[in-house]
Amino acid sequence: MQKVTPFLLFEGKAEEAIRFYTSTFKDSEVKTILYQENGMVLHATFTIKGQTVMAIDSIIEHGFTFTPALSLFIECDSGEELEELHHKLADNGKVLMPIADTPISEKFSWVEDRYGVSWQLNMMKK
Repeated sequence: MQKVTPFLLFEGKAEEAIRFYTSTFKDSEVKTILYQENGMVLHATFTIKGQTVMAIDSIIEHGFTFTPALSLFIECDSGEELEELHHKLADNGKVLMPIADTPISEKFSWVEDRYGVSWQLNMMKK
């Protein structure tokens, strides 16, 4: 059983984001979505590359959102996968670090998607 699970809090965009993520990442799927009476997501679970992630829509407006100080780190199997994910996640988002090599990575990039979630995409050196 997974002991630590990322939990994403959205303001009315949880289902849209979940559908985007599960269509963007291979080997990903929606596990459960429970709805509030108003149609927003009460609780949802989905997987990205086998990692369970939880998400909800906030029932209240709040003065905070996601920050790049906490990101989801994805190990990519190929340079092509990294580039594809980079372009899909950066679409209507922003590039925090463009695709480049690093001392430990053959390719690396850091993007913030259209929902404000930060992603580090990595392909280790062989």
